[in-house]
Amino acid sequence: MDVVSDAVSTIRTGRPHSARTHMTAPWGLRFPSLPGAGFHIVLQGSCWLLPPDAAEPVALSSGDVVFVSHGAEIALASHPGSPLEMVTQEMDDAWAPVDWDDAAGGRTVLICGSYQLDRARLHPVLAELPPYIHLPKRVGHHGSLNSVIDLLGNELDHRCPGTDAAIPTLLDAMLLYILRSWYEDQAARSATGWAGALADTAVNTALQLIHRDPARPWTVEQLGKHAGLSRAAFARRFTALVGQPPLAYLTWWRMTTARHLLRQSDTPLRSIAEQTGYTSEFAFNRAFKREYGMTPGTYRRQGGMEAPAIA
Repeated sequence: MDVVSDAVSTIRTGRPHSARTHMTAPWGLRFPSLPGAGFHIVLQGSCWLLPPDAAEPVALSSGDVVFVSHGAEIALASHPGSPLEMVTQEMDDAWAPVDWDDAAGGRTVLICGSYQLDRARLHPVLAELPPYIHLPKRVGHHGSLNSVIDLLGNELDHRCPGTDAAIPTLLDAMLLYILRSWYEDQAARSATGWAGALADTAVNTALQLIHRDPARPWTVEQLGKHAGLSRAAFARRFTALVGQPPLAYLTWWRMTTARHLLRQSDTPLRSIAEQTGYTSEFAFNRAFKREYGMTPGTYRRQGGMEAPAIA
């Protein structure tokens, strides 16, 4: 798997949810904070995004996407000054549309929803995202994302056999296309941080190798050779863009992978040790305890609750 896919798969929990909502002005919705991430799509009409940081309102048009990266509370409204109604959540975690009188004014159709994410071990490719991402619909841009949105809107509007299975799959795809679109846009503007790392051929090659085979005893020299750079030049470039040296990132990813396997599977500890590059269960236990403050077995028995940091 590639870096972005891995980053998402290791923190995903449960199923994503969404609801299609028809609004007639005047209206205003305040969405509560989430433990995961939220998204809002304008299918028809227009509205305003009221950001979580009290920044200036952002005008949204048909086809625009707003991704609330870290689950902050935000609001959408027909006008920046519209009164806001708090949105509630039903038992299935789908956003419950608020009933509004059919007053005169423009109609807006929204898809609003959420992803359930475990933020305890957030990959930096996700951690460095801003509080919210606005992806305006532009001709010739984000074509794959726009196609997924069209399919999702059609499934929500015309429920057919298989819709219940199709919607979560489309939502999963949409999350990846949102992230891809954001990082492609960022890479076009700046070559720093993870946008730069994913766009840099040498660094991205090394990242793919680490994610494809974290159990391999990689050396900086080997990774640099595959990346087409000398050991020193590769180490400098990787550290500058990723934020940590190559082998430090390798260890971090091994431990993140191990944590995910312990939480989401009943894979034996010896097998997890092998999959994450440790020659013995003892070595794996020691490395895991150093990282998380407890042994892998204890971590699994406690349901993935990490030990508190020591001040």
